Amino acid sequence: MLVLMGRRWWCKCGQFFLWAGATGSHNSQHLADAYTGSHLQHGFLFYWLAHKFFPKRCWWWRLNAALALEIAWEIWENTPFIIDRYRQDTVSLDYVGDSIFNSLGDVLACALGFCAAGSFPIALSLLVYLGIELTMLLTIRDSLTLNVIMLVAPVEQIKAWQHQA
Repeated sequence: MLVLMGRRWWCKCGQFFLWAGATGSHNSQHLADAYTGSHLQHGFLFYWLAHKFFPKRCWWWRLNAALALEIAWEIWENTPFIIDRYRQDTVSLDYVGDSIFNSLGDVLACALGFCAAGSFPIALSLLVYLGIELTMLLTIRDSLTLNVIMLVAPVEQIKAWQHQA
């Protein structure tokens, strides 16, 4: 689907990095980046939700449901509507959408988060989730929570704080 949408396979710079840690032009263009943590968090959230609402379903069914949701998000995230929304209302002013390679990395991160959530005791699972959130806030002034807020109901004070650096 991403090929049909005209997404690049990887960064237009032509370089092939497994990790692009800084936000900016390499963001969302390589396998993993500063936002990979939020996709790990998707896996945690999808595990908890699937465990709660589909307790009788086998683990593989729940994992596949989680990955279907993540893939649907990756497709929607790369539509002009979401790309423009990120540019307008979030800290990601230069966001151009994900490369296909980055989307694959995001789905892999979701799967890893799902597996981790299923392997850890719930208390540790919650601590890891919150640790990812806090690490992202401290390092890039963004997180899954802020991302959702800014996409759904942007707050000017959050946007101003994110642009301070």
